Amino acid sequence: MAPRTCLPYPNKILRTPAVPVDRVTDEIRAIWTDMIDTMEAMPGVGLAAPQIGYLLALAVVDASDARGEAIRMANPKVLHASVQLRPHEEASPNLKGVSALVARPRAVTVEYLNAEGEMEERDFVGLWATSVQHQIDHLAGKMYFDRLTKTRRDMLLRRARKLRG
Repeated sequence: MAPRTCLPYPNKILRTPAVPVDRVTDEIRAIWTDMIDTMEAMPGVGLAAPQIGYLLALAVVDASDARGEAIRMANPKVLHASVQLRPHEEASPNLKGVSALVARPRAVTVEYLNAEGEMEERDFVGLWATSVQHQIDHLAGKMYFDRLTKTRRDMLLRRARKLRG
């Protein structure tokens, strides 16, 4: 397949909750392939379908060192989250040129429909956990900067507008 263009913020699709997927079809698998190609081209460690214009609850994550270990998820949902937080500098290809330190649970247990169309429950830790949570936020119509204080969020968005010109 091919890398897709990421929608520029403030496209309304980025603020719209994604539609759950009933089952994994060849069309869904093709979208996942485009998402992985797009993620690798950025390069990034995750991508949610709404970021490239599909209002479907699909996400891919690959925080491996070697790459090529992307996990495909439909309808991901956090079942458990650690109390311990892990701060990480987050960004988005939908809002280029800016980033912010966001603290999220260090580990999460996530339930999702996998590439074979079966329900799977998996634990994610560190950067994997951060990326999965970041993608789940996208599927809910939220962006990473929504987790910032109003002052920090306003500063980040002002800086992004200046960069856009």
